[in-house]
Amino acid sequence: MYCEVANRTTFDHIRYAQCWEDADILLDALDIQPGDTCLSIASAGDNTMALLSKSPGRVVAIDLSAAQLACLELRAAAYRALRHNELLELLGSTPSTQRPDLYRRCLPYLGPTARLFWEQHPHLIKQGIGSAGRFERYLALFRRLVLPLTHTPGTLHRLLEQRTSAERDAFYTRHWDTARWRTLLRLFTSRQVLGALGRDPAFFAYASGEVGDHLMERLRYALTVQNPAENPYLQWIVTGRHTTALPYALRPENFEAIRDNLHRLEWHRVSLEEYLSTTVSNSVQRFNLSNVFEYMARDTAQHLLQKLATVAQPGARLAYWNMLVPRTGLGVAVQRGTELRRVRSLPGLSARLHAADKVFFYSRFIVEEVTAAIIPQYIDACTEVLI
Repeated sequence: MYCEVANRTTFDHIRYAQCWEDADILLDALDIQPGDTCLSIASAGDNTMALLSKSPGRVVAIDLSAAQLACLELRAAAYRALRHNELLELLGSTPSTQRPDLYRRCLPYLGPTARLFWEQHPHLIKQGIGSAGRFERYLALFRRLVLPLTHTPGTLHRLLEQRTSAERDAFYTRHWDTARWRTLLRLFTSRQVLGALGRDPAFFAYASGEVGDHLMERLRYALTVQNPAENPYLQWIVTGRHTTALPYALRPENFEAIRDNLHRLEWHRVSLEEYLSTTVSNSVQRFNLSNVFEYMARDTAQHLLQKLATVAQPGARLAYWNMLVPRTGLGVAVQRGTELRRVRSLPGLSARLHAADKVFFYSRFIVEEVTAAIIPQYIDACTEVLI
């Protein structure tokens, strides 16, 4: 099956060393039940690990990139070999001088491909593997070059303090939302700069509008309505580590559940299209699809959603994000034997979870469900036979 994005870019380096998608809303959306089979876009592995905490029967992680799968595999090894505080050190969430030693303890649990990748990049281990991606380097430039020009160190520190909603709104209005901040944010998040330093330019092929205009309002929401003291993604952008909050997969209360379910995890270097072409119908109940549809034409996305509906068990949940490219499964239908499969939107749940999303890059969070009904013509045929 044709994979559009594979023909427009390369996958030989780490693009994302962390999952910049909120696992809290993902898990709420998918409502994983014990025994479910989950299909997950691997990315850096954090959200795939989060799925394991719900005791699914099987989690299948896929990615086109060997580098991204090396990130996932090292995380899986770290959960096996390290204590919780050591996992945070290896990732870079907390300071450390022993990351090479921590990595060596993970080696027995790494396959040859992942081991070769990391041994070719020892500097990435030393700095913390959560900083190893192209996107994280872009964020580091933002932290080092842009923020010092817009706000004093004191203002940056105060941004992440615990406040009431009214206090956050006042701080944003009086101290944060300056003309210089708005100008430099738009400049640094322009398509030209973001394409050169952060995301691959090919990922903007179907985008409309500028990232900065979209981010301005979403950031205001994240800094005032939401609480920055409880936002690990914002904290990493501002400080380069996690300060008072952690993503779901890194919280101490989830560590043992993830470790105990690692035997349920598998990963494959394959496109989503290829994997679906070899997957049995009715075999998957939960889909973590990241924002894959943003990188493809509308017709291609609709065709892929039809294939997802075919392999999904009726009642299956799909969750994914849109940023600058509107994509949904609304109206997607496919015949499977005597059944008509549809992708049904869950707008109320989607809107509620998008309002809680701590990653402010995205314009929409989409939750959908696969439904199935007997085709009316088939019912008529059965009635005739019975008569």
